[in-house]
Amino acid sequence: MSFLKGIAASNGISIAKAYHLVEPNLSFEKKTIENPTKEIERFQNALNRSTTDLESIRDHAKENLGEDKAAIFDAHLLVLNDPELTNPIEDMIKTEKVNAEHALKEIAERFVSMFEAMENEYMKERAADIRDVTKRILAHLLNVQLPNPSMISEEVVIVAEDLTPSDTAQLNRKYVKGFTTDIGGRTSHSAIMARSLEIPAVVGTRTATKEIENGDLVIVDGLKGEVHINPTQEAVEQYKKEYEAYEIQKAEWAKLVNEKTVTADGYRVELAANIGTPKDLKGVLDNGGEAVGLYRTEFLYMGRDHLPTEEEQFESYKAVLEGIKEKPVVVRTLDIGGDKELPYLQLPKEMNPFLGFRAIRLCLEEQDIFRTQLRALLRASVFGNLKIMFPMIATIDEFREAKRLLKEEKEKLTNEGVKVADNIEVGIMVEIPSTAIIADAFAKEVDFFSIGTNDLIQYTMAADRMNERVSYLYQPYSPSILRLVKMVIDAAHKEGKWAGMCGEMAGDETAIPILLGLGLDEFSMSATSILKARSQILQLEKTEMEKLARRVLEMSTTEEVIQAVNEAVNGDKKTS
Repeated sequence: MSFLKGIAASNGISIAKAYHLVEPNLSFEKKTIENPTKEIERFQNALNRSTTDLESIRDHAKENLGEDKAAIFDAHLLVLNDPELTNPIEDMIKTEKVNAEHALKEIAERFVSMFEAMENEYMKERAADIRDVTKRILAHLLNVQLPNPSMISEEVVIVAEDLTPSDTAQLNRKYVKGFTTDIGGRTSHSAIMARSLEIPAVVGTRTATKEIENGDLVIVDGLKGEVHINPTQEAVEQYKKEYEAYEIQKAEWAKLVNEKTVTADGYRVELAANIGTPKDLKGVLDNGGEAVGLYRTEFLYMGRDHLPTEEEQFESYKAVLEGIKEKPVVVRTLDIGGDKELPYLQLPKEMNPFLGFRAIRLCLEEQDIFRTQLRALLRASVFGNLKIMFPMIATIDEFREAKRLLKEEKEKLTNEGVKVADNIEVGIMVEIPSTAIIADAFAKEVDFFSIGTNDLIQYTMAADRMNERVSYLYQPYSPSILRLVKMVIDAAHKEGKWAGMCGEMAGDETAIPILLGLGLDEFSMSATSILKARSQILQLEKTEMEKLARRVLEMSTTEEVIQAVNEAVNGDKKTS
């Protein structure tokens, strides 16, 4: 048995066989062959196996993702069986007596170059189809298995270098019992998605893909941030008991699903959920969410080859507003950039994309994209309690410009006879230190603040939240962060506005007592964290937490803050 330590990214315990989700080695050498006929048969066999793969994937996608998502595999099947592609490959094998791998690569590259040189966008996209299809054929020629998470049909633990948000969103909870990655942190998007899906996860292990073999028995302990490889039977039995204890605890929390979130001394706060798609609403309602505090609209734009239309966006926003049944819904406008890319936008590569052309900066320049989203949101506003939030706001001028565009689109719709709600609150995400510092000025113009601690912490501490090597600097309890949070809350309250938090810190059991003491009005977190947070808040007294907050603001280190929380909440005199 061996053991890896990582970052606990999603609570829970899973025990299953490892499934490597890594790009295989598809390298080969050019060879001269003796029998072209036999080589062509080998190529035909690879084609047939690839056809079987794609038909199966298409049928699975149609059943689980819908006709539109499955259509891409129909296109791939057409490429796979196109004589314009396959005949030249067979001809090269015959005439030049080369191995099928080499002929496939040579002919495929010719077609890719030809399509990429075309001006027609549709034809350019066919180059990507050829790449995907020929990679599958090549894998079969080399007898190498390509990973495909959507086709997993047994209980597994995913092992990968990293998982993209779209990878994670496609994981089937019935079979994927947990995952572990080499890189990433608690606030990486794969970790956030894992919490939404209630899949235990440990990230940032550095060596999981090297240490874990395909098929190894793996325990993922998302509570402690540990991964056990080929554990002893004794360890398995112990973890089964811990799993059962955790399930019992979850059942106790579930009893609070219809309770209000009120402290022991009668102070009411709102527990909201962060979501990525309308499908996430079930989790919000099942976990007693009192609002949607962050609807990440970028997932509407990802995992596709073109921008979503106004109508597609309208239907998604409407579904969320109607589904949450008049509870507040805070929708964040498009937040693309950093680790979230849209290949079809073809944005220039940047040295430091987290500090670059992203979020509101992109939207204010690419106004057609932004205006389409604003129109869809405004049209949907009559179906519920919509609040609109602009991300990555650094200056008051940016907020004013974004609000001006919103006002213009509202006037256009009204002139067209389209109904728009009159009571839409407009706020900003506070995730840049400079914005927090002049929160008093912003508070005069916004309707609310939502503190995005995931980025606020990394920008304040100058520590990339995706980099496990500097994860020790990602300190949500640092007095510097707490002072910035206090500035924002105080500024909002002075102007009679409310302040929420939609970063992962809002659901952190060490941070919650402090945030309660600082006067945070709304805590928005992964839906699966809500009941645990409610259970904690019900036992806390607001007046005592205010005293705690005043103390920790005067401290110098994260360790001192953690100890103070433990003493105040648990009566613990030791740092844990």
